Formats: sequence, structure tokens, C-alpha cells
Amino acid sequence: MSDPHETPRDDAPVTASKTIEPERALSAEAVTIARSADELYQFWRNPLNLAPFMENVVEIVPLGTERSRWTVKAPGGKTVSWESVVTAEEPGRSFTWQSAEGAEAPNSGKIEFVPAGARGTVVRAIIAYDPPGGTVGQMVAKLFQREPRIQTRRDLRRFKQLMETGEIATGARTAKQREERLEAQS
Repeated sequence: MSDPHETPRDDAPVTASKTIEPERALSAEAVTIARSADELYQFWRNPLNLAPFMENVVEIVPLGTERSRWTVKAPGGKTVSWESVVTAEEPGRSFTWQSAEGAEAPNSGKIEFVPAGARGTVVRAIIAYDPPGGTVGQMVAKLFQREPRIQTRRDLRRFKQLMETGEIATGARTAKQREERLEAQS
């Protein structure tokens, strides 16, 4: 899981990590999904499955089993990219990641899949990130709905919809629906 030439990383949960700088913003969100922990873990562990339900993700490119390159939307029509490295894993239960050295948006986190009996599984996302532009950058990201805490909450809701119904509900109209509505109004 790790490159022998890379500096060792702290694999503790982000809330107890010794390597996370205190100025990093920390967010934790959770949702209960009516599916097994193993099924949800297997789906989430494949980076190609994530972009379709993660609203701000432009692209995720797998770079092997433990690494991937993420590109996400940022305020002002910009994007930021980083390489993500899985640093610890408990199959069917959780995995932890850390952005590689030199990331445009340094981050780390843990995704947990906790069985909840007949209700399914509690999926918990804990993310620590260094907002580009510091506190001002974080406020701008919030204003433009690009702040990770807001996005994590929305992404988990979309993940729940996808896993429970097979689709993601949207209030957006398709081009055909807009045309039909305009025709009906004429």
C-alpha cells in the first residue's frame, strides 16, 4: 500500500492524527443506507464509481489500486487537483487516505461503513483539508457552495439515493422537458 521512497504517513483517524496541521478544517458527515457495509465499501473503493454522484468532482483517474488523481471544481470556474493515496484499509469497514506531497488542496480523511442492523449501514465521511486561500478561501468556497463540508453532505445523500434506488433524483429539467414546457405554454 505504500511506496518505500515516500515519507511515512500517520494512519490514525483524522480526528486523532499527529500529522494533520491544526489549521486544517475538519468535517464529518454521515448517512444511513439500506445496503450491507461490504456492498457499499466495494462500490466506494472503486474510484471510477465516485465521480457520477460527487457533484464537484470533474474527474478521478485511477493510478493503481492505492492511488488516484482527483480534479474538482473550485470557486470562480477554476479546478484544483491532487493525487490521493490510500494509507490504511480494513476491507468492508473503512479506508483512510492522504493527499500526496505538493497537492493543490492538501487533504486527508476516512470513510467508515458501520453495520446498523436492519437499517443497513451508517456511512461516515471524515475529512480534513487545507482550504486554498486559507480562511478567506474557505469563506469564498462556502459562498459558491464548493466548501467540502457542504459537498460531503450532498454527496452522501446522492450516494444513498444511488445505492437504494439505482438513480440520483434531480430537480433539474432536461432539455426535452424544457422544450415540452415551452411548447405547452405557447
